[in-house]
Amino acid sequence: MAWDEKTAQATAPASLWATTREWLRGAIELLRVRLELFGVEAGEHALDVAEALGAAVASAVLLSLGLGFLAVLLTVLLWDSHRLLALASFAAVFLTLGGMALVWARHRLRRVRWFAASAAELARDRERLREQS
Repeated sequence: MAWDEKTAQATAPASLWATTREWLRGAIELLRVRLELFGVEAGEHALDVAEALGAAVASAVLLSLGLGFLAVLLTVLLWDSHRLLALASFAAVFLTLGGMALVWARHRLRRVRWFAASAAELARDRERLREQS
């Protein structure tokens, strides 16, 4: 009997060490997968932001040129009769459109949820760990 107790005591630390090593391996693998997901999402977000920024710059430049030429055309047409009214009207229109674009851009940026998939996976991991303990 004494020998069985010594054997059981000797295998307990080895079993604990093996369990701890397996738990660490699992935790490291889980962290690696989550970091890969984070990297993939970061790349996708970077591409989305670059595409959106390019399209926004192109549209802003082209719309500005179009509105500018339209303003000049109408101002030249009204030069003899109502030139100050035409210039004031176009200034008001451009300032209003610029303000609306600024408000829209701020609203759009506040609505973006960065790394939503990574956050959801981490929340699921946290729930799984709570269930296990």
